[in-house]
Amino acid sequence: MTQTDTQPHLQDTAPAALAHSLLYCGTVTPLLFFGTTLLCGFILGDYNHLTRMVSELGALGTPTQYLFTAGLVVCALLSVAFIVGLLISCRHAKLSAVPVWLLLSYSVSIGGAGIFPFPTRLHLLIGMPSVLLFLSPLASLLLWRKTKSPSNLQVMAGLAFGFMALGFLTFFPSVLSSYIGLKQRLFHFGWCVWFTYLSTAFLGMWGKGNPLRMGGGL
Repeated sequence: MTQTDTQPHLQDTAPAALAHSLLYCGTVTPLLFFGTTLLCGFILGDYNHLTRMVSELGALGTPTQYLFTAGLVVCALLSVAFIVGLLISCRHAKLSAVPVWLLLSYSVSIGGAGIFPFPTRLHLLIGMPSVLLFLSPLASLLLWRKTKSPSNLQVMAGLAFGFMALGFLTFFPSVLSSYIGLKQRLFHFGWCVWFTYLSTAFLGMWGKGNPLRMGGGL
């Protein structure tokens, strides 16, 4: 009997079809987010992604305000769909849903940041829940048992956490003081790594006609 034969797996069911479709949103969301920021920066012309805040792309009165808002709101909706796909997957794989629920902090923050433009007070307040996002990869390491976790979890969770942690340099103005845009984008790159990893890892598990492969790890 091979190792694969002894590993838990999911059979193809109706929830599998739904989860499989929704999980793609985890890959699309990062592409849309960075695509929106790059397009808005291009339209503004004199925008520097390393030295200026992301929120400035959608600031009140800017030519890109509504484009930025639309992009972020769609990102929020896609992330919610992605979370639903992950919840279905975790339920069937008997994995804790806590790391997935923590992703909602992104949905709330990114959607709110789009609806309430910079520099309104609500824009600043609605972005606060996103600080919880870095807890998702940590929670996955603690709560998803090695024998049931997606393959390469340790490495990818570590990378995602590391980049998001670097993003917290934003709260230390004296560090890289001229590069607030870079510091913010380190955080965004971190959640993009995490979303993309979870999307591809769970899609692989739900592969049609294939067992849900667990316990790869490193």
